[in-house]
Amino acid sequence: MRSLIRTNRDIRVDFFRGFALYCIFVGHIPDHAFWVATIQVLGPSDSTETFIFLAGYSAAIAYGRSLDRFGWGYAATAVLLRVWTLYVVHIFMFVAFVAQVSWSAARFANPAYIDEINIGAFLEEPHIAVLDALSLRFQPAFMDILPLYIVVLLLFALVLPLLRRPLALLGVSGGLYLLVRLTRFNLPTAQGEWFFNPLAWQFLFMLGATVAAMPERGRALLRRAEPALLPLTVAIAIAGLFISAVWRLPFVYNTIPEPLAALIYTGIDKSGLHPVRLAHFLALAHLAQRLVRPGAAWLLSWWAQPFTLPGQHGLVVFALGVFLSFLGRLVMQEWNASIATQAVIAAVGWSVCVAVSALQAWYDSVGKGSAGKGGRDASSHTPLDVMPRPASGQS
Repeated sequence: MRSLIRTNRDIRVDFFRGFALYCIFVGHIPDHAFWVATIQVLGPSDSTETFIFLAGYSAAIAYGRSLDRFGWGYAATAVLLRVWTLYVVHIFMFVAFVAQVSWSAARFANPAYIDEINIGAFLEEPHIAVLDALSLRFQPAFMDILPLYIVVLLLFALVLPLLRRPLALLGVSGGLYLLVRLTRFNLPTAQGEWFFNPLAWQFLFMLGATVAAMPERGRALLRRAEPALLPLTVAIAIAGLFISAVWRLPFVYNTIPEPLAALIYTGIDKSGLHPVRLAHFLALAHLAQRLVRPGAAWLLSWWAQPFTLPGQHGLVVFALGVFLSFLGRLVMQEWNASIATQAVIAAVGWSVCVAVSALQAWYDSVGKGSAGKGGRDASSHTPLDVMPRPASGQS
């Protein structure tokens, strides 16, 4: 497996993205005991923040090179081609997921699947709901991350020229975030509002892009601020553990004053990327980059490879994980929900994701090898990679 991992990049990004995808896979299975080994147990932020931040970091590397070499028009076109790929994948996933849930509800005579996944409106009025789905206004549960990513990338295409002016990029993005937080403005759906407000979450994406595009002078300033930042981030991380305990442990909730407990329990929203969630994630990210140095040998160890490799093929792993999560739910609810069964579900499901990412890595490497020998680059025709990308960029 190690030979399939591309090492001409920041492997830390791949590892943490792969682990975030694993957490999303497990987190989409209701009542799965292994959630205690996911990012969400650390505090108010979870794997979604990790995924979006690293997407921005990766986008700045990949499209920043195109911007420098060919200009805004070419780089923006590359972003739009990626958006088109994501859109096509999302529509395919939507149709397949609706079919999976509908079959399960009929097979096990359990209409709760339809209600909980929120596809009842689609089955009642498919001629209307399909138009809403095509316009991203109809989003079943667990199918809202790719629409978020699509809108954020569209915004990124507009602000690409600011990538070489990080402070201006942060100013524009941060201003939009504050405006959305103050006005609570959100994009509409057929049945309400987007669960992940893209106009708020774009700020985290742009933060990731800013970190990747930051000039050396900015990095030097951060290094000088390190003595003050470290105790602050540690304090925020500890506070995050306390918030997690209030959310999940009744006896902790009952030990603090009711107004404070209620504020912590209901006031830290995910939809609009609450500042507490944002601060907690940034604290964890800062600690992670201090603890894990670039090129750390363990990132290619036998136990890290099952996360690092899927992290390099995030789109196919995310799409596959959505279907496997619902399949795992079926096994737990219709057959057996013992800890042993849950362990098998997690192990087998993630093994499938690793195997598929290994297959794609092998296919890509063979195709690029053929192209290097004058042959046809087969990898350029895979539907998950139809946009030109620098060889050393993140995907």
